[in-house]
This record gives sequence, C-alpha cells and structure tokens, in this order.
Amino acid sequence: MLKIELLESFIAVAECGNLSKAADKICRTQSTLSLQIKKLEESVGQPLLLRDNKGVTLTESGETLLNYAYKMMQLNSQALDDLKDCQNREIIRLGVPTDYIKRYLNSCLLEFIREFTCIELVIDTDVSGNLYKRLQQGEFDLIVATHWQPPAHGELLFERKFHWVAAKIGNAHKRDTIPMALYPENCPIRAQVFANHQLTMRPINVLLSTPSPQALCMAVENDLAIAPIAEFRINDNMQILDPIEHHLPVLPVFNEALYLNPDTQTDATLQLITLIKANVEHLAEASNN
Repeated sequence: MLKIELLESFIAVAECGNLSKAADKICRTQSTLSLQIKKLEESVGQPLLLRDNKGVTLTESGETLLNYAYKMMQLNSQALDDLKDCQNREIIRLGVPTDYIKRYLNSCLLEFIREFTCIELVIDTDVSGNLYKRLQQGEFDLIVATHWQPPAHGELLFERKFHWVAAKIGNAHKRDTIPMALYPENCPIRAQVFANHQLTMRPINVLLSTPSPQALCMAVENDLAIAPIAEFRINDNMQILDPIEHHLPVLPVFNEALYLNPDTQTDATLQLITLIKANVEHLAEASNN
C-alpha cells in the first residue's frame, strides 16, 4: 500500500531535485525524508531516485510513480473535500502545454489545489495548437499556450527562446538530409519549422515526433537527430547551431500566454489567473536555469 505521507515526501523531492530543499519545503528533517523515500522504494520494490553530487533525479520507475502520486494526492484531496460536504463545488478546466506542466505544477498549480479545497482544478495537457482548438470548442475555461506571435486575444506571460541544437560531438547536423526530432502536429514550434523551410535548405527527415522534451533532448545527446530545444534545457552535451550557417529554418521567439473562455469566467477562475500571473517571474527564472 502506498501511503499518502510517503507520496507527499516523494513529490517534494521530485520537484526540488534536492533532499535538503525538499525537507525544508515540507518541514521535515533530511534524515526523516531519506527514510521515507527508502520505505517507498521498499514498497514498490524498485529504486526511484538517482543520487549524485548535484542532487537527485528520477529513475524511469520514479517518473511513472510521480504521475500516479499526483493523481493520488488529488484524489486524496477530493475525498477529504467530499467528506467535509463542501457545497457549491466549482470545477475549473485548465489546459497546459505538455512540455511545461511540471514547471506550472511546481510554481503555482499545486498551491492553488491545496489552498482552494472546495474548487476542483481539472488539468489536461496537450500541444498548444490542440489547446487553442479545444478552448474554442468549450473544453477549457483557461489555457496556457505558446505562439510565435504576440497574443491577439490572450495575455502575455513571458517569451521563450528556442535554438537548433545538436550533439556536442556529433555528425547528425552534417548530413545532407537532416534528421530531426520535433514536437507533434499542431505544435507551433513544429509549424514554424516547416513554414520557414525553404527549397534552398537541406531536406528534412523527421525521425522522432514526441510531446516529450526529455525525449527530444535524448535524441540530440545521442546524435540521432537535431531538434529545436528551449534555451533553458540546453546542456553541456549539446551545441547550438547557427541556422544561417547550417541552412536551417530560423526559429522565432515564442510567446507564452493565457487564453480565456469568456463564457465561463468566475471569481475562482480569476483567482487562478491572478496566482499564475503572480508566479510569472518565478516561471521565467525557472526557464533560464
């Protein structure tokens, strides 16, 4: 049986990437936290964390458990709310780009869920193009989405820079036909790659299509392909490619913005918007780390 207390500690470690910071966050000692993680690993029968001098990262099993842990924590919160007979429960439907959900959870969404226990925040992830369409179809009350133009009907949060990236010591970017790893259809980043690709440029071969930024980075680091990577995710195993020198489509600066369903706005939705906007500086800083 997975105990809620252990899952709460596990989530804190996963979000902080450091046992000491996680212990401070949930007001426990580091030794107590380490013991809780050990008990959790014994319960699932698999290692959940990889430890080094820089901190901790999740194993594949840890990533899987983290997804379930978030759901179980939300279910636990819902159960407590139901038992308290919370009346007039409101549901807010929020859409967030798949590749940034962890940062929004870490900065503001979990805070909202824990503070407003009589409001059910239903979160769905997708590529930005699909989020736009689903908002227009009435599936969401609010979305965060990325676009390459300033938002005409949204409120700008901040800008994100993307670069063409290849393996630090690799050959993928030197091939006549360029192997690429891209986000899926309806992603504005992918759309701009093809929109700006000219006949004078080298032909493109999309080897990997995925919503996972970790998968894109892995493909680059292993010299399987080049990819458009957000600036804050570029590491020492990668090199930035000049699009002019390597005959690649130029990537514009992308704008991350809030878009609302005007027919479903309530005081609770406005509170969520206020919280997201209050965390813009934190989110922008996280994108540069």
